[in-house]
Amino acid sequence: MAEAHQAVAFQFTVTPDGIDLQLCHEALRQIYLSGLHSWKKRFIRFKNGVMTGVYPGSPAGFMVVVVSYMSYNRYNQLDPSRGILTKLGEYLPISRYMSTDSQKVVGGVLVGTGLWVTIIMIMRNVLKGLLTWHGWMAQRHGSVSYTTRLWMIFVRIFSGRKPMLYSFQNSLPRLPVPAVKDTCRRYLESVRPLMDDEQFERMEGLAKDFEKNLGPRLQWYLKLKSWWASNYVSDWWEEYIYLRGRSPIMVNSNYYAMDFLYVFPTSIQAARAGNAIHAIMLYRRKLDRAQIKPLMLLHTIPMCSSQYERMFNTSRVPGLDTGRVFSSTTFTTHFNSLKSDLIKTCIYYFLCSHNSFFFGALDRTPWAKARELYFGRGKNKQSLDAIEKAAFFVTLDDTEQRYDTNNPVKSLDSYAKSLLHGHCYDRWFDKSFNLIVFKNGTMGLNAEHSWADAPIIGHLWEHVLSMDPIKLGYDEDGHCHGAPHQNLPGPQRLQWEISSECQEVIESSLTVAKNLADDVDCHSIPFSTFGKGLIKKCRTSPDAFIQIALQLAHFRDKGKFCLTYEASMTRLFREGRTETVRSCTNETCAFREERMKLFKVAAEKHQVMYRLAMTGQGIDRHLFCLYVVSKYLGEDSAFLKEVLSDPWRLSTSQTPLQQVELFDLIKHPEYVSSGGGFGPVADDGYGVSYIIVGENLINFHISSKHSSPETDSHRFGGHIQQAMMDILDLFQFEKENLK
Repeated sequence: MAEAHQAVAFQFTVTPDGIDLQLCHEALRQIYLSGLHSWKKRFIRFKNGVMTGVYPGSPAGFMVVVVSYMSYNRYNQLDPSRGILTKLGEYLPISRYMSTDSQKVVGGVLVGTGLWVTIIMIMRNVLKGLLTWHGWMAQRHGSVSYTTRLWMIFVRIFSGRKPMLYSFQNSLPRLPVPAVKDTCRRYLESVRPLMDDEQFERMEGLAKDFEKNLGPRLQWYLKLKSWWASNYVSDWWEEYIYLRGRSPIMVNSNYYAMDFLYVFPTSIQAARAGNAIHAIMLYRRKLDRAQIKPLMLLHTIPMCSSQYERMFNTSRVPGLDTGRVFSSTTFTTHFNSLKSDLIKTCIYYFLCSHNSFFFGALDRTPWAKARELYFGRGKNKQSLDAIEKAAFFVTLDDTEQRYDTNNPVKSLDSYAKSLLHGHCYDRWFDKSFNLIVFKNGTMGLNAEHSWADAPIIGHLWEHVLSMDPIKLGYDEDGHCHGAPHQNLPGPQRLQWEISSECQEVIESSLTVAKNLADDVDCHSIPFSTFGKGLIKKCRTSPDAFIQIALQLAHFRDKGKFCLTYEASMTRLFREGRTETVRSCTNETCAFREERMKLFKVAAEKHQVMYRLAMTGQGIDRHLFCLYVVSKYLGEDSAFLKEVLSDPWRLSTSQTPLQQVELFDLIKHPEYVSSGGGFGPVADDGYGVSYIIVGENLINFHISSKHSSPETDSHRFGGHIQQAMMDILDLFQFEKENLK
């Protein structure tokens, strides 16, 4: 998604401590630190696991194993400890304090517990082995082979009953490191349609040289890291793609999520904020107790849940060269149980009070310097701590945003821009997420990207939208249910001491931020001509259909193809995040010439690329990590440098609807989400996000820059709609089958 912006021309500098026997101290130190960080997280999860239960074990299972074991030994007159207590008695005076019968009971419990733990470990490791098989992904939609059915039965058996959010973390396999040869081959295949013969021959030579010489050495370090750390990509991805970025994270990294498209539950800002905050805190309580159901593909295959750990009380802290993600566990516990009407009363106090001082979208280095100089002590530090340790940030926006059927284009474009950057100073972009409630009751989110990817915040947002108008609701006047509280103490206003020097830094950075915001060209399209239902009748993947339409639209828009980024998840593996699907392939380019004959070939190729990305056989994360190792070793690779400097002029991402059971779109088709989007990735490129809602709606969010003469979001939006219609026309010879 928006991480593609940071991955353009990615470079960083490392001065290694030295090279001894071809082992770089700095590279090994970084691998050691990655593993240490990984093991610390494992310890914390183990501690939480003890508190919530040892999955797939349960107290009932423990009692069954222990009682059965003791009953068996008692019936057969056997020593349940198999002589362990007798041997232990030679060193400890057990017999003085325990009778023979007591010793048998204690021995039975100890050995039974050991047997129970052994069964759990066997189940976990068998499940981990089962989850390393990904043959199920090659099944055509609607058909499941006997092998896959049998495999899914075993997965369900060894998955246990009633899993909690983090139950499967220790059973997920590690992300595999692809062979250098395979990655280079797939890379060359992906860039072939974008190069002429001479350019491709040169790149092929660079790849072969890398594969033969430097590549194997770099690969050795990645293999070492993959054995030691939980995931060989994720920590470096967070560090170098996000935290070392120096440009403002507003527009360049943060992304947004919209409200319902057609439903407006209330026009009272305080009431909408009250219900939304209440719903978020209910979600947080379930998250703290790990009571959220883990996401399961096909209701069977678990996905990694580690990204949920930093959803609340988290802030991104800038540094001079790099930043960090700060997470605090301190919070006011009773706020979890506040009702919507109480929260609404607090919101009214905020609306009546003077505006607090907001800090906007600063460049990272000036923000780090200003933080150190002006916010390291006194009132400023206290106020900054209050914000950074807060569960999340709420903005009561003074503008009105809403989808207007009389002016759909302008209203949605304005809504998207407001969520993406606002006035630049009225969002706290460093917080894990901002809840934004507009003056007319419409709302949305702005989310920081380093701590997690869009599906995680999307899961929370689906919960909020399902709770707000349906379960929490409003009275006939648009207020929250419940009686108002007149004696509730008002909120504490944050105090700031802003010197003239600090004010100059803020105003200078605000000018840069406003120029960035004004340059963004946003365009949102509710495409309702047809949707997933009709595409599936064409017997093709909806995602592949849309991606090929985007390639056709881009060719018509610019007269050429370009390197295309599509985000795919790798959460089938422990601590997995994303991988790139290079959607511009030889097959999609050939499709433009021969149309229907090659459409299904192109669609199938896209699905293969998507499956490879999901199963750890993608191209870009492997090359990224090889590049990181090369920098730690002080080695220059012309091949890697050129690969990572190629801009993604078309960056795309699908926003998945994960909890379809929360929305009955058959009975209530009006409760459809608008989805969300992100800023333009390249100065002369497009960012495209889309969400497939129900059977008959696809929402597109397009962004580009006004300053580029090559791009126009509205023009590109028109090309997308036309491309969707033209591809559907290819299937018109099967018109009767599509009805």
